[in-house]
Amino acid sequence: MSYPAVDIKNVNFAYDGQSTQLFNNLNLSIDTGERFGLFGPNGAGKTTLMSLMTGLLHGWDGDIKLLGNTIKTKSKSINKLFGYVPQDLSLYEELTPVENLAFFGAWAGLTKKETKERTEELLKILHLKDAQNKIVGKLSGGMKRKVNLAIGVIHKPGILFLDEPTVGVDVQARRDIINYLLKLNKSGTTLIYTSHQLSEAEGFCRQIALMDKGKIIANDRLENLLEQHQQGGLEGLFLSLTGNNYANA
Repeated sequence: MSYPAVDIKNVNFAYDGQSTQLFNNLNLSIDTGERFGLFGPNGAGKTTLMSLMTGLLHGWDGDIKLLGNTIKTKSKSINKLFGYVPQDLSLYEELTPVENLAFFGAWAGLTKKETKERTEELLKILHLKDAQNKIVGKLSGGMKRKVNLAIGVIHKPGILFLDEPTVGVDVQARRDIINYLLKLNKSGTTLIYTSHQLSEAEGFCRQIALMDKGKIIANDRLENLLEQHQQGGLEGLFLSLTGNNYANA
C-alpha cells in the first residue's frame, strides 16, 4: 500500500501559556516523492508545523503520519524515516566532518562499515574531501552548511525536512547543496523545504503551501497558484495572499 509522505489530520496545537490555539483542525497531505515548499510570514506557524512533523514538539491533538506511521505511537522507529536539516547548525564544531558523520551515523543506527561508506560518498558528492579532517568551527559558512546537510542524510531517509538549507552560503556552496537535493529527490526522497530565498524556491519546489496566522491559505502546484491569482512569481503571490513583503516576513 502506498502512503503519503506526510498526512496531517485535524491537528490542534497551542504553546503552553497561550489562551488561543495556533493550529485549529489543521489538515495537510504531502505526496511521496514531492518537492514541497512551506512559506509564510513570521509567526504564521511554519516552523512550529515543521517541529510537529519531526516530533520536536509535543502536546498536540489530531493525527500526524510519516509514510503511514503515526508519530505519537512510533516515535523511535519513525526517526529513521526522516532527516532534518535545521536552520541553526546541528553539529559539533570542535569535531571534523568525518568525526561528526561517525557520531551521527552511529546515533542513526548505522554500522561502522555503513557509516564509513556513506561518509565517503557524501564527502565526495558535496565536495568536502579537502575539508574532511579539518575542525568544523574553522570552516566557511558554506562548508558548515554542507556538513549539516550530510548529517541530515547520513541514514538515507525517505523524507528530508529542510529549514533554510542555503542561508548565508556562497554561490558555489548553494549550487552544490541544491544539485544534491535534486539528485536525492530524483531517487525518491521527499523534500519538505522552507526558505526566504524565493527565487531559489521557485525553481526548486513543485508544490507549495502558504501559511498565515496558523492556517494554510493556499496549497497547490506553483504554476496553478500563479495562474489562479494572476501573479508572475512567488513573491507576488505571497504578497497578494498575505499582504506581507516576504523579504521582511
